[in-house]
Amino acid sequence: MPLFNMTELRAGLGRHQRLLGLDPGAKTIGVALSDVGLTLATPYGAIRRAKLRTNASEVAAIAAAEGAGGLVVGLPLSMDGTFGPAAQAARDWAMALSAAAGLPAALWDERLSTAAVNRFLIGDAGLGRRKRAEAVDRMAAAYLLQAALDASRPPLDPPPGLR
Repeated sequence: MPLFNMTELRAGLGRHQRLLGLDPGAKTIGVALSDVGLTLATPYGAIRRAKLRTNASEVAAIAAAEGAGGLVVGLPLSMDGTFGPAAQAARDWAMALSAAAGLPAALWDERLSTAAVNRFLIGDAGLGRRKRAEAVDRMAAAYLLQAALDASRPPLDPPPGLR
């Protein structure tokens, strides 16, 4: 299944379908879920990184249970914005996962999402190392999904008196 840009993915969703945000890591995949209005991303959970078929089955089950019609997968671009080996591996994985799960997908730049979430969890939330490790994957997925939702939101029509 081909990858879509975020605007195309959003436009192709059925009425009241949600999006799943995925932050793939070496050991776990953070999962986030949008609301049906595609306005707000919420941390959902994390799944253990396993064989593609296993992860695709888990993602498809979550999507079916929650009414998600597409995936937004984190793309680890280099700090200078270039497409390096990690980004290529993430792109290949996203394409294979999309095909295996039967869900359209888009990639979204995830640079600094984990760092931003860790700063929040340490500073504002005051979480210790163990609780932070449990929360960071799903929160990083929500962070990148929220950024994708915000960037792809259609412009608002001006009120009738201002047209």
